[in-house]
Amino acid sequence: MSPRYTRAIAAASPHPDPSLALEFCRLRRASPIVLLSGCVGFGEEYTRVEGFSNREAGAIVLKGTTLKPRLGNPLHRVTETPMGMINAIGLQNPGVEYVVKNILPTLDFAETRFFANVCGSTIDEYVEVTRRFDDSPIDAMEINISCPNVKEGGVQFGNYPEMSARVVAACRKVTKKPLITKLSPNQTDIRENARRCIEAGSDGLAVINTISGMVVDLKTRRPVIGNVQGGVSGPAIKPIALLKVREVYEVAKPHRVPIIGQGGIESANDALEFLIAGATTVGVGTGLFYDPLLCPKINAGIAAYLRGARMASVAELTGSLVAGPDGDCG
Repeated sequence: MSPRYTRAIAAASPHPDPSLALEFCRLRRASPIVLLSGCVGFGEEYTRVEGFSNREAGAIVLKGTTLKPRLGNPLHRVTETPMGMINAIGLQNPGVEYVVKNILPTLDFAETRFFANVCGSTIDEYVEVTRRFDDSPIDAMEINISCPNVKEGGVQFGNYPEMSARVVAACRKVTKKPLITKLSPNQTDIRENARRCIEAGSDGLAVINTISGMVVDLKTRRPVIGNVQGGVSGPAIKPIALLKVREVYEVAKPHRVPIIGQGGIESANDALEFLIAGATTVGVGTGLFYDPLLCPKINAGIAAYLRGARMASVAELTGSLVAGPDGDCG
């Protein structure tokens, strides 16, 4: 890929290039970028940074929200690793009622789309959180069945296709808003899970969540993370995430179910790889911690690539992976 297509433009426009506009789960968006849950708080975390604008993202996924307030996991919760980090926050949040009544009214829905991140320890809790967000201005909901950092819920549902489908089907009954299921990489067959979630009513899929991992303190011989394990994110997981996106794309394409591709994106080149592999949009999370002004650079780089490739829209990139010598990607 020629560097001239993806070189960041220092003085990027405050509004994404028109070629980046697309439709995702029946929602028109100005950019393929999605700011990922847990990385931008409840939507305003980075607006205090000079030069940052929510308008550079096509959507923002709010922090994971449960039915009742949660204090989260014991310390330590975050540590850096080579090419990334591990977190085990444990879904700390003030509960859905507080989010709907006190946080959503402060968000500017004219800036971008806002997605809720729905979490629970039981199917009934997922349903109640979904029901509450349905009666709110939120644009869509991400069903988080893949958080590796909690002892109940999360991967307890997300690693088993039948359980994943049950959660999605139950949430589907209480909302007509778009549902995006966040899939776990910590499972045997992500394709089967994707298929079952689509059949259960998922409008979109987020691929992938963090990968379970651990770090040891050599002085104490104890885990660095208080929860023992946490979720690995950042560039270290990108090759795994790309493959999972391609695998899920092969299942989702016949149903026209779009994918948020995520896992280690910190440049326009990274984002382009995910789009070509099969993602409709790309999620940015850990990369923001290192460069809060990453979004306009990614937007500018994608737009430059489209111009160089003589493509009118970013949608043309989705799933455009060129196969091997015999034309078969399988």
